[in-house]
Amino acid sequence: MWTPARPLLVAAAVAVGIAAVPASRAEDVGLSTERLQRIPQLVQRYINDKQITGAVTVVTRKGRTAHFEATGLMDAESKAPMRKDGVFRMASMTKPVIGVAILMLAEDGKLRLTDPVSRFIPEFKDPKVAMLKNGSASADAPGSRSEAPEIYTVPAARAITIRDLMTHTSGLESGGAGSREGERIAPRKTSDNLAGYIPKLGAVPLDFQPGTMWRYSALAGIEVLGRIVEVVSGQTLDVFLKQRIFDPLGMKDTGFGPTEVNQPRVVTLYRKVPTGLERQETPAWLATKTLFSGGGGLWSTAEDYTQFAQMLVNGGEMNGKRLLGPRTVDLMASNHVGQLFAESNQTGTRRGMGFGLTVEVVLDPIAANRRTSAGSFGWDGAFGTHFWADRTEQLAGIILIQQSTNAQLSRDFENAVMQAVID
Repeated sequence: MWTPARPLLVAAAVAVGIAAVPASRAEDVGLSTERLQRIPQLVQRYINDKQITGAVTVVTRKGRTAHFEATGLMDAESKAPMRKDGVFRMASMTKPVIGVAILMLAEDGKLRLTDPVSRFIPEFKDPKVAMLKNGSASADAPGSRSEAPEIYTVPAARAITIRDLMTHTSGLESGGAGSREGERIAPRKTSDNLAGYIPKLGAVPLDFQPGTMWRYSALAGIEVLGRIVEVVSGQTLDVFLKQRIFDPLGMKDTGFGPTEVNQPRVVTLYRKVPTGLERQETPAWLATKTLFSGGGGLWSTAEDYTQFAQMLVNGGEMNGKRLLGPRTVDLMASNHVGQLFAESNQTGTRRGMGFGLTVEVVLDPIAANRRTSAGSFGWDGAFGTHFWADRTEQLAGIILIQQSTNAQLSRDFENAVMQAVID
């Protein structure tokens, strides 16, 4: 168990360029060098409060890297300083990468967002929706995880579409009554592959009628999209992503698991306990070399993911390589769910927010209490990673940590970045 004995700040005083995103003096891109130093100061406060061990933070603007710093420790026990090239478990920050892959295939004319999933995976034809029997506890009720609710099924009003999966409006394994049946019908075995696992999900009852609610499908929904990529492209998901996204963008350290060479750079995972932070092993759902999870399986670095984020800021192009057309990026970053995302959280923390194609979208920064521009979009991961792309300000922000924490650090980071904009 680790507790910080004294402040530890490991941060470069001058921005260092990131591969195809060259460095720039902050003032040359409308940012304040002095104000950008509030970012590592913010990270240090979280370290001192025993919420994280360290972080890598990146800010790009107008196609230049204005801030790229590593703060704190990547391994508390050995006191190893955080490395800028540290390898992180990206968890759900994998999802936007799969979103881009699907949109690339749509641009290729090989699929439509309105296509039923059953066009590519026949087992998804004629889906059923789980309904609770009278007197049965809701799957969301306290204690419901110990006793599966009694259900019956009714036919779905329509087929699940690719758009439903991209917007988390499909009802597939989103934590409701049908999800408990999924554990029995289609157990997720990390020794499996997408070709073997995904067709079984077609028999899992949906948690609600497609398109009627926004509920997060943490793994299954986007993993189905990963299988669609495989069916359409004729390649396994890892190969498609490498050839069509990672190699063109220069994302040399990104993949489904760290390579043996990269293993020494893997940042240690911790979890919050009452006395501080406790070392945690990689969760079983992620420890696989065969089940390529589009829902959360990628490992990456700050440098690599910056290439991806900058491509989105640029409207689909990076370093002379175009992955998407600008109008397709517009489509990705548009609200596709009306008020469903905003209304999905009873605490009201999603007011002013919408959901696009695998990304959340800021619709009204005032209502959302967000510092980023209207139209900015991004997502985060279960282990504290977060990014957003702001095409209005031509800005991308990335913070990578390896501790499950509340969203406050992400909001504080956004504030620290946006207060440094001075033009």
